[in-house]
Amino acid sequence: QPHRSCLYGLVGEVACAGAEGTETNPYAIAANFMAYLSCAIGRGVYLQIGNTWHHPRLFCLHIGRSGRGRKGDAVQLVLRIDQALRALDDRLPPQIHRGGLSSREGLVALMHDGYQQGKQDIAAINDKRLWVVESEFANVLHQGRREGNTLSTALRDCWDGVSLKPATKSNRMYASHPHVCLSGAISPSELTGMLTARELTNGFANRFLMIWAERSQILPFPKPTPQTIVDTLAARVLEILRFTGSEQPDRLDHFRMELSAQAQWRYAQLYRTDLNEDQGSEVVNSMLERRAPILLRLAMLMALTDLQPRIDAKHIDAAMAWIRHATASVRYVFVSAADEAMLAQVLEMSNRVQAFLRKRGQATRSQISSECFRGKVPKALIDASLEHLLAATPSMIKVQWVDRPADTPGTPTRVYRPV
Repeated sequence: QPHRSCLYGLVGEVACAGAEGTETNPYAIAANFMAYLSCAIGRGVYLQIGNTWHHPRLFCLHIGRSGRGRKGDAVQLVLRIDQALRALDDRLPPQIHRGGLSSREGLVALMHDGYQQGKQDIAAINDKRLWVVESEFANVLHQGRREGNTLSTALRDCWDGVSLKPATKSNRMYASHPHVCLSGAISPSELTGMLTARELTNGFANRFLMIWAERSQILPFPKPTPQTIVDTLAARVLEILRFTGSEQPDRLDHFRMELSAQAQWRYAQLYRTDLNEDQGSEVVNSMLERRAPILLRLAMLMALTDLQPRIDAKHIDAAMAWIRHATASVRYVFVSAADEAMLAQVLEMSNRVQAFLRKRGQATRSQISSECFRGKVPKALIDASLEHLLAATPSMIKVQWVDRPADTPGTPTRVYRPV
């Protein structure tokens, strides 16, 4: 279960309004709303970290069992807010695509820079904001398996904000400065069965904020959200988009956001701990590799819902609540109960080894076994804990080969020391 602090400000108001009197999980509604809002804001807003300019662009993936996740319902209130917003000012809402994605070329066609078809000039789509709603995200994974299909590569580029250039010489259609956000939904069996090793290692999967969410209650006759509430929420969104200058989506990087001193301290603290914490599983680690930039994008959204260009510590904490929920969700889906117990044991033993080495200074493998664990722990578990400490980034311990005395036969001894 996610922490209540995920439902910060307007995000929480939308979530609670959609969940009231329905079976829909409020956190699933909130995730879809954040993806929509991040798209509507556009890439005029940015936060500079080093040489990278972050825009509030999110890919969210709602995971839930078929029939229990209420994945389709979780997007309906957001669509109603979009309709009410269009009635207020049709310049502010982004383009929405719900027809499914099949190829890079199809994605580019939704926001192209203009092209020539025969003797006819096709005018460019100047508004590059595109919210993609993939109610069957398995379709995207299926397309990625097809030979020569580059859809997953295109989506990675969209998350990064990279211009989409032609994949072939014959196709001259391209899209510059795209601002694509995605709301996907999938069952856990489809996700684990169709996600390939390539998608785990090439950075496609870890660009998504993955959350587990299923129905919060059983109601045979759910009630619709009153239109007055929908209109009120749309007016709040209107205020945010006018604050960020989103009525001119072709203006790039004109609204700079900053981190307050307290937010910088809090982010630095989290970056050295939770955001780079080793989860003990290679699969889980690869799925969570982009926790830090996703947190910054979430924090930007939280600050903008308060109509302020400065990110404070409270916005960092609200964003971190989502990162913790995503971490727990990924572990829940991708790690079995037996593996979870083994990982917990290895992590606990690793902490004991690290504390032992810090106190002792150095130790051999046999000394760790006899002195740290009293000879009561199997060799395989000790090796697993040492491997975990060595494989951490950066390594928590180091190993050196020490030659035996000249009069003592045998191979050199491995000595472990703390870093």
